[in-house]
Amino acid sequence: MRTTKAVLVMWVFVLSGLTAVAQQPSTEWQSRLTQILPLLGHRNWIMIVDSAYPLQSSSGVETIETNTDQMEVIRQVLSTINGSIHVRPIVYMDAELPYVPEKDAPGVSAYRQGIKGVFAGQKITSLPHEQIIAKVDEVGKTFHIVVLKTTMTVPYTSVFLQLNCKYWSDEAEAQMRKAMSGGVPK
Repeated sequence: MRTTKAVLVMWVFVLSGLTAVAQQPSTEWQSRLTQILPLLGHRNWIMIVDSAYPLQSSSGVETIETNTDQMEVIRQVLSTINGSIHVRPIVYMDAELPYVPEKDAPGVSAYRQGIKGVFAGQKITSLPHEQIIAKVDEVGKTFHIVVLKTTMTVPYTSVFLQLNCKYWSDEAEAQMRKAMSGGVPK
């Protein structure tokens, strides 16, 4: 009887340990992001998406399941990008998000508030979801796209980060193009 109790207690500890491991967020996605970011440059994209975002079949799209809260993934991705020497994000979000009612999507109001805090001072371009997807689909034919799936279960919450060159501003590019149109190099 004692042996049976000891075995039963041991199994309870083993199974509770397995449950705890299964519920812990994976860090594999963080390792992969750290590994791939130096290879990414302007025109590449990193997308942080909800759990229902579809698996894309384009060869240039890499999908990674994070098993992590979306706001946490957004914060960590932004921190990693901000710590890089070569890229900065251009942020796109779904234009539908401000119109999703709390009664149909519990948690959307808190998410909208959270996003305001995360992207405080950063320009966010809002486009209809289908336009962003079409843009990403076209880019994926030529450039690599990393999709980070999260545990988010609220619609139209995906964050699309188009990477741009950190050490060359949009203004510098515009000035160079203007000078080029004059035909005289500086």
